[in-house]
Amino acid sequence: MAQPVLSVRDLVVEIPTRYAVLRPVDAVSFDIAPGEILGVVGESGAGKSMTGNAVIGLLDRPAHIASGEIWLNGQRVDNLRRDQIRSVRGKEIGMVFQDPLTSLNPLLPIGEQLTETILEHLPVSKQEAEDRAVAALEEVGIPAAAARINSYPHEFSGGMRQRVVIALALCAEPSLVIADEPTTALDVSVQAQIIALLKQLCRERGTAVMLVTHDMGVIAEAVDRVAVMYAGRLAELGPVREVLTRPAHPYTRGLMASTPLASKGHKRLNQIPGAMPPLARLPDGCAFHPRCPEVQDKCLSDPGPTLSGCGGRAACWFATEEVA
Repeated sequence: MAQPVLSVRDLVVEIPTRYAVLRPVDAVSFDIAPGEILGVVGESGAGKSMTGNAVIGLLDRPAHIASGEIWLNGQRVDNLRRDQIRSVRGKEIGMVFQDPLTSLNPLLPIGEQLTETILEHLPVSKQEAEDRAVAALEEVGIPAAAARINSYPHEFSGGMRQRVVIALALCAEPSLVIADEPTTALDVSVQAQIIALLKQLCRERGTAVMLVTHDMGVIAEAVDRVAVMYAGRLAELGPVREVLTRPAHPYTRGLMASTPLASKGHKRLNQIPGAMPPLARLPDGCAFHPRCPEVQDKCLSDPGPTLSGCGGRAACWFATEEVA
């Protein structure tokens, strides 16, 4: 079996406050293989983006990694100094943010932003960097790339800007890309184009992808495996087809039941009662138990098993299916 590009082990992120220490990420473990797309899904506040930010070293103080390990291509990166992680970020890890307009510098032409990134991370001349920038735009489907290389971000549509951001994330040939809600701000037809583009480029390059989203439709279309998060913990982890067709955790079943169906005659949309608990007021035992239709006495005091590694089973004492 090939060595995983990314290996996260028992990752804990803490935020100290005046009244308590919050844990937006709690004992999270997973692997991503070369060319694999792992989808990370859950409601707002589940810890998806915080996990991605921890991997790439973009946690805002006072948030910090309290324990656990992050390995990238066999090298541990969670304990690197700030200057060391900066050399990894961009070169080894690319990032696609949710809003492409705020991800790009509005004062610089896109070509200059691409060229600067390439020169920073690859041993090439300025002319070669400029040629690579044009090639990167062509690869992501920007029409007349050579003519538009000097255009500014505001001169592109939302879908074109997201293509530029993908080119920017991939131009230094990283082994891992973290895509944080890359299609949220786009209409449905453009979403499909961006997902297809990301899948194609990463398959061709063998790049591992961590795709953060709340959209189960994107998960079904784009990923190989899915990690379902709730209140900072992994609720379920496994191959996407298994998880979507035979969800083992009650939370995953709730997410699937609340997904709109295209079939006729389905009148009422199911919903999970209640809301994600605040980190400062997590219930004892399983964090999902106040909303769980299958809650039992054990759930009130014991948080349940912790998922680890690339194997997976629902983090529930009463899971009904093996998902990996």
